[in-house]
Amino acid sequence: MRQVVLDTETTGLEPNDGHRVIEIGCVEVVNRRLTGNSLHLYLNPEREIDEGALAVHGISTEFLADKPTFDKVVDEFMAFVDGAELVIHNAPFDVGFLNHELRRLGSRYGTIEQRCGVLDTLVMARQKHPGQKNNLDALCRRYGVENSHRELHGALLDAEILADVYLAMTGGQTRLSLDGNDSGEQDGEMAAEAIRRLDGQRPALKVVRASDLEVQRHRDKLAAIADSNGEATLWDRKKEESPLQ
Repeated sequence: MRQVVLDTETTGLEPNDGHRVIEIGCVEVVNRRLTGNSLHLYLNPEREIDEGALAVHGISTEFLADKPTFDKVVDEFMAFVDGAELVIHNAPFDVGFLNHELRRLGSRYGTIEQRCGVLDTLVMARQKHPGQKNNLDALCRRYGVENSHRELHGALLDAEILADVYLAMTGGQTRLSLDGNDSGEQDGEMAAEAIRRLDGQRPALKVVRASDLEVQRHRDKLAAIADSNGEATLWDRKKEESPLQ
């Protein structure tokens, strides 16, 4: 399955007030593996950026002055995401802005939902961790994803971080605790556990097989346990049931 983890930055909070997308970051995941393929676009919004938004992402109007407008990169963007499942944190925000940009170009491109599936990791996180903080920083702490380099929001950086969070959040058990208790929980947040990436080129694990003596001692131990309980050992039952006997 092909997924694209996506994030945007904008000039403000509401596209219906004329706010625009100024940055798009996309990271490709295929069969739960990061492929290394990404798309990163800065866009000229042809309008001023709200002070509140500037404080969040630090992208200035001056920086974007020589960047392309959305209509110049829409084909590149749509080609990258077309047919994929988009993984987005708080998807209605990003999808709403992207659909607003597409509508400005007429009906040619349709909507994001017509071209892609959409998975909202905020909804997923709220289901898994009800009553807790589920913003991206909180999820990084909860799943041990490194984000100390995230001083400001950035679409590509946030997409890369979200990809790690999503893979950790959907990767099954992340703790060795069997009783469901997490002694490291503080202030409603689970203690972070480091995610260590393994080198795909690492040598195969060495398999150490039991010696004949160790196997015999194991059988003797099982036989002694069975004798004390007055029952046949599993090994004996398997031998009795074997068609080779």
